[in-house]
Amino acid sequence: MSLAKTVTIAGKEVAVPVTVVDQVVNFFNPTAGAERFRSRLRMAISGGYSSADKTRRANQRGSRAETDADGAIIPDLKTLREDSQHLLRNSPLAVGAVNTNVTKVVGTGLKVKAQIDRAVLKISEKQAQDWERAAEREFRLATETREIDAERGLPFSLLQGLAFLKALEDGDVFVNMPRLARPGSPYKLKLQLIEAARICNPDGAADTATLICGVEKDTIGAPMKYHVANVHPGARLRWLTKQKPTWTALPAFDRFGNPQVLHLMDKRRPGQTRGVPYLAPVIELIKQLGRYTDAEVMAAVVSGMMTVFVTTESGDASLGDPAENTDPYDTTGMELGHGSIIGLTPDAKVESFNPNRPNTAFDPFIQAVLRQIGVALEIPFELLIKHFTASYSAARAALEEAWDYFRRRRHWLEVSLCQPVYEAVITEAVANGRLKAPGFFADPLVRKAWLSSVWIGDAKAQIDPLKEINAAARRIELTISTLDEESRKFTGTPWEDKLPQVLKERAVLRENGITITTLEQVAAVEPDADDADGSDSDLEGAA
Repeated sequence: MSLAKTVTIAGKEVAVPVTVVDQVVNFFNPTAGAERFRSRLRMAISGGYSSADKTRRANQRGSRAETDADGAIIPDLKTLREDSQHLLRNSPLAVGAVNTNVTKVVGTGLKVKAQIDRAVLKISEKQAQDWERAAEREFRLATETREIDAERGLPFSLLQGLAFLKALEDGDVFVNMPRLARPGSPYKLKLQLIEAARICNPDGAADTATLICGVEKDTIGAPMKYHVANVHPGARLRWLTKQKPTWTALPAFDRFGNPQVLHLMDKRRPGQTRGVPYLAPVIELIKQLGRYTDAEVMAAVVSGMMTVFVTTESGDASLGDPAENTDPYDTTGMELGHGSIIGLTPDAKVESFNPNRPNTAFDPFIQAVLRQIGVALEIPFELLIKHFTASYSAARAALEEAWDYFRRRRHWLEVSLCQPVYEAVITEAVANGRLKAPGFFADPLVRKAWLSSVWIGDAKAQIDPLKEINAAARRIELTISTLDEESRKFTGTPWEDKLPQVLKERAVLRENGITITTLEQVAAVEPDADDADGSDSDLEGAA
C-alpha cells in the first residue's frame, strides 16, 4: 500500500509515491527518510524525456505553457500581421518568398475541367461531354469578366492570386458571395474579398466562448456568422473623417446550407479560429538578416570612402585650408567622397587603410540563414534565391520538393475557393434554366455528380525538356501514365482540348508535304554526350 504526496516544482505539481516502508524509515531515521523521499522525487519528475526535464539548464528558458489554438494565436495575431505586412513592403526576401508561392500555386489562374459522374447520372458519354462543355462555358461567362468582382476590379483568375496573397500575408482572408443584379451580367453571384483585420468583434468587445476575433461559432465550434467592420481599422479616411465604424454580421451559410462566406486559412490545429501569416515562423530571422545586411552594406560603403589615414607630429588633425570652413560651429562631421584631393601640412604622413570589406564571410553566413528560412517556408534554397548552380539531378530534386508543397497549397486553394465558386455558379445556372440538370435539387448525390470537376493550373517548369519528354514517352509506352496526364504536367491543358488543333495542324502539314515527327521518333532521340556517361549537366546561371 502506498500513498502520494504532492509537491510543486517550477509551477508543476508532482505526485511523489510514499510507501509504508518509507513511513517506517522516516519515523525511526528522519535523515534516511528524507533521502528516500528525495530519491523518489527525482524519479517522479525525471520522466522519459530529457527535453522535458526542467532541472536541466537548457530547458529552463522560454515559454512552454500548453494552450489551445486560439490561446496561442489570437493574443499575438495583430502584431504578426503588422510585421508580415511590413516585411512584404520592405524585405526583398519576404516579397520573393510570397511571390514565388503565388506564381507557382496560382500563376495565371486555376482552370476548371468539369468531370460529371456518368455512373450516377446514367447518361451516355456524349451527353456527359456536351454537358461538361456547356458547364465550362457558363462558368467562363460568369467569371472571365470583372463583373464577378463586387468591386468590378478583377476577373476570377486574378482574384485567385489576390486571395492567396492576402491569405499568406495576413494568415487568412474572407470571400463574401453576395447576389447583386447588374446590367449586362447574366449572373448575380459576386465575390467580395474582405481583409482579415475587418473581421473583428463589434465595438472592440472581448472574446467569448462563441465569439472569437469576429467569428461567431455554435457550441460545436462551427462558424455561424462573420462580423465585418465597414472600414479597415487602420483606414486613413477613418481617422481624417472621425468616422465611427459599424459592423455587419454576415451568415456563414444560407438556409439550404450553401456557403455564403468563404474563410481561406491554412488550419493547423483543431479549434483554430483564425489563420497565422505564412512568414510568422521566420519574421524575427528575416528582420535580423535585414539589419545585418544593411550594416554590412553601410560598412562597405564607408570603408570604400576611407582610402588613407593622415598622422601629424604636431598633433594638428586639421586638413586643407582652414579658411574653407565657413562655419566654425558645424559639428556634422566631414563629408566623404571618392576622388577627393586634400592638402596636407609639412609634417603630415600618409598611411594606407585596409578596410577588410566586403566581408568574405558575409555570403556563406547569409546562405546558411537562408537555408533555415527555406526549410520553414517549404521552399528549397535554390528556388528561394532564384539561382541554380547545382547539377541537373540536384536542381530537379529541389524543384520536385518544392512542387510537393505547391501541389498541397494548390489543392487547398481549389477546396477553399475555386470549387465553392464553381458550385455556386453552376447552381445559379441550373436554377435560372441556363443548364439542364435533372434531379439537381432533389437528391444531394445527384447534385454532387453534376458538380464534380477538377482544377488545372500552370505546368511545372522543366529544367531539361528533352529528358522530361523522353521520360514521359516511356511512361506512356509502359502504360503507367496517359497522354492526358502528361499533357497536364507539361502545359497544364487536357490532352483532349488540344486534339482538335493538333489534327488540324497535321492535316495542313500533310497537305503541304511536310514530314511530321512522330512520338516514337522523339522518344528515340539519342541523349547528349554529358548524359551518355551518366554525368549531370551543369546548371550554372540557369535560374
